[in-house]
Amino acid sequence: MVTSNPFSAMFGRSPFQPLLAHIVKVSDCAEALPPFFEATLTGDWQEAARQRESITRLEHEADELKTELRLNLPNTMFLPVSRSDLLDLISVQDQIANKARDITGIMLGRSMQVPDELAQPMRDYIRTSVSCVAQARVALEELKDLLESGFGRNVSDVMQTLIRELHTLEQKTDEQQVAIRRQLFALESEMPPVDVMFLYKIIDWVGELSDRAERVGSRLQIMTAN
Repeated sequence: MVTSNPFSAMFGRSPFQPLLAHIVKVSDCAEALPPFFEATLTGDWQEAARQRESITRLEHEADELKTELRLNLPNTMFLPVSRSDLLDLISVQDQIANKARDITGIMLGRSMQVPDELAQPMRDYIRTSVSCVAQARVALEELKDLLESGFGRNVSDVMQTLIRELHTLEQKTDEQQVAIRRQLFALESEMPPVDVMFLYKIIDWVGELSDRAERVGSRLQIMTAN
C-alpha cells in the first residue's frame, strides 16, 4: 500500500530523514544571523527586518517539521534507535532556531547597534557559533548516509571525528564569549545601563546556539554508541 503522507514516506526510508530535513531549516535560520548582524552595524533596519522575516519563516517551517515528526514517529520496535532519543534530538535542534529568532527579535525591536569596539569580535563570535550549527548538520548528514549505506561498523568512528570538530568549535565560542564580555565590561560606564543589559543577553544567546549545536552532536554520539 502506497502512503499518501510524504512525511510517513520519509520514515519508510530512514528515521533520520525527517531529522535532517528539520536541521536543514534550523541551520538556515542560523546562517541568516551574520547578514542580519551586518545590517544592524550599518543601521540598515530595512535589511535587518528582511533577514528577521526570513529567520521567522524558517523557524515556523522547522516548527511544522517538528510537529510532523512527533505525530508520525513510528513505534520503537521499527526504529534503529530509541524513540525518546529521537524526540530529545528534535527538541534540542528546535531550540537553535528559536534562539536565532529571539536574537533578531530583540535586536530589531530595540534597534540595537553593537559599539564599534565590539563589532569585529561579535562578527567573529557569531560566525563561529553559526559554524557549530553547520557542523551539527554535517554530522547528521553523515550519520544518515552511513546508516543507509550499511556501513554500520564505521558509524561510531566517523561520528567521533565529527563530534570532536564540533567540540573544538564550541570551545572557541566559549573563549570568544569570555573575551567579548571582558571588553563590554570595560565599556559599561560609557553606555546606557539598559543597553548593556540587553547586549549581555545577546552575547549569552549567541553562545547558546553553539551550546545547543554541541548537544545535538552529543546526542548523536550517544545514539551511535548504543
